[in-house]
Amino acid sequence: MNQSLYARMRAHGTLTETPQEIPDTVFALPSTLNWMKAEAILVTELGVTFQSAREFYKRVQKRDLSEREVNSVCEQLLFSLNQIAALRGLATVPNKADVARVGIVTWYYGVYGAASAMIAAADGSFPETHATTALQWDRQFAVPRLAMDPFADRIGALTKADTDEALAGPRARGKHSLTSAPSTVEEAWGCHAEYLSGTAGWERWNIEQRVRGSSEFKALGVDSFRSKDARALRDAAFTKKSLSFLHEASRYRGKANYRDAIFLAYGNSVPKLAHGFIDDLLVVVTGFSAMAGAYCSMRMGKDRWKAFVDDLETGRAISVSPLEVWS
Repeated sequence: MNQSLYARMRAHGTLTETPQEIPDTVFALPSTLNWMKAEAILVTELGVTFQSAREFYKRVQKRDLSEREVNSVCEQLLFSLNQIAALRGLATVPNKADVARVGIVTWYYGVYGAASAMIAAADGSFPETHATTALQWDRQFAVPRLAMDPFADRIGALTKADTDEALAGPRARGKHSLTSAPSTVEEAWGCHAEYLSGTAGWERWNIEQRVRGSSEFKALGVDSFRSKDARALRDAAFTKKSLSFLHEASRYRGKANYRDAIFLAYGNSVPKLAHGFIDDLLVVVTGFSAMAGAYCSMRMGKDRWKAFVDDLETGRAISVSPLEVWS
């Protein structure tokens, strides 16, 4: 019984995963760390701040939000700020392998809260699920180019032709494998494009599994997508699915929440590899929250926005000042 836990899982699987479903650490861990490193490089180099976002949104018009809508916007922004404060605390933990998994979840909810605030400020709605929030954020911000880089790229449909066309722009900015840490802006764009591509592939696999389980597919009497009718059924489902940054974030959170226990927590090299990871998470969520705050400030108007920030600065329990993110 000297075989490592990782080797045993890869050989035999678990009660919930086959051996083929156990992630290969050669790719799974580096891709997780390197995508966030890439996004942190891009947020920094592109200068995504509250002030640059205010300039980006300078043509966004004030909207007459109801009191409940204002409350929802402010609540979700505070929620995002709370996650930023939590990540700052996690950044002080000496062994980042101890907090990498919870750090990803914290990061995601910081993004999710900021995105929810943007949606509420845009049209007064509040989607009830993560999937509908991602869909609505895509339609209201990614599609009309109301998201700043590096949060702006999207794929409008998941057929091979549509995906290849959407990825041409991101891939033109740089090429770099997710298995290697980026250190330049060009390499960061390469990792950025590869994670978008990987998310598209993951979404296509999910859609294929749903199509295989449908009555329409079963009626064809086939077991693959080699036939014309089966491909048409699959591609019709591909056409209905788009993805953007919120979908990538949700997939990223899923890795931390649902992947096997050895992911991020097993292997002598993990603490060294994860050094700086929480800092990268913090840079990216702070940039996204700054962008969201800027958009919401334009929709709320100067007086309501100032009242919110002033009150939060006076009454906050968390250690992070709103002025550190939204000024």
